[in-house]
Amino acid sequence: MSEFTNFKRHRRLRSSIAMRSMVRETHLRAEDFIYPMFVIEGENVKNEVPSMPGVYQLSFDLLLDEVREVYEIGIRSVIFFGVISDKDEIGTGAFAEDGIIQEATRLVKKEFPELLVVADTCLCEYTSHGHCGVIHNHDVDNDESLKLLAKTAVSQAEAGADIIAPSNMMDGFVAVIRNALDEAGFSHIPIMSYAVKYASAFYGPFRDAADSTPQFGDRKTYQMDPANRLEALREAESDVAEGADFLIVKPAMSYLDIVREVRDNFNVPVVAYNVSGEYAMVKAAAQNGWIDEKALVMEKLTSMKRAGADLIISYYAKDVANWLKENE
Repeated sequence: MSEFTNFKRHRRLRSSIAMRSMVRETHLRAEDFIYPMFVIEGENVKNEVPSMPGVYQLSFDLLLDEVREVYEIGIRSVIFFGVISDKDEIGTGAFAEDGIIQEATRLVKKEFPELLVVADTCLCEYTSHGHCGVIHNHDVDNDESLKLLAKTAVSQAEAGADIIAPSNMMDGFVAVIRNALDEAGFSHIPIMSYAVKYASAFYGPFRDAADSTPQFGDRKTYQMDPANRLEALREAESDVAEGADFLIVKPAMSYLDIVREVRDNFNVPVVAYNVSGEYAMVKAAAQNGWIDEKALVMEKLTSMKRAGADLIISYYAKDVANWLKENE
């Protein structure tokens, strides 16, 4: 065998489960996840989202049980989305003092003060037209929308939200929200900016869950073109300069190159949003017996951490937390 001495023996570090665990570079932890939750009006409502098996719209009276389960398996942060029937042209429900997210936040923070509540700050779930801002001349008015987004952020902070997560992709949204929060006495509340949010086909199931499908046109004038890489860096740079404390890349799975670019260029926590379409595809394949669901999900989410994500928003968060406990 003397002729085989001039190459590296990389397999030595793959020889057993214990050896592979010892040298593993990337790890998933329950604390890495933010679990999305859909809060709906009514009582005793638990509607499974047809395109997202295992994901539910929950009314207030059922919300605490779900949050308790999330907390007990080690997840320490959730993000709330509201589902309401009484919508209007300007999304009044987003910034109402008794809005659905505001009330859900008060309820959960009272029972679980150590749980981090992230408030999605947008108007699309509350507008009758389904767009993320005020409509003028059949287009979203950027600066008029900013005023309402600032009101929404302040109302969410007043309700007890720990983190404000604006997802609207209006120009200047971080600067305006940061200023509004500071003026209202919430300078300590961080902003988790949806800094890099593409106009993606992966969002379809979410729009079923949140009832937020645009009633005309699309969101391509304010969300990013999936073909663009450098634009993502410009967006992230603006948000950091305006005061963003976290940067979200959305979607995650088809944009891991962007996650790495953002990680390499900005010294703030990076969040990958493992979105509804990514979840739904895996679920559908698993239900047909075409894949090993657990193995695929763990591989996929590990790839997001390996690409540079510090945190992951995922509908699989509960499953992963339970699987990690089983491994322990």
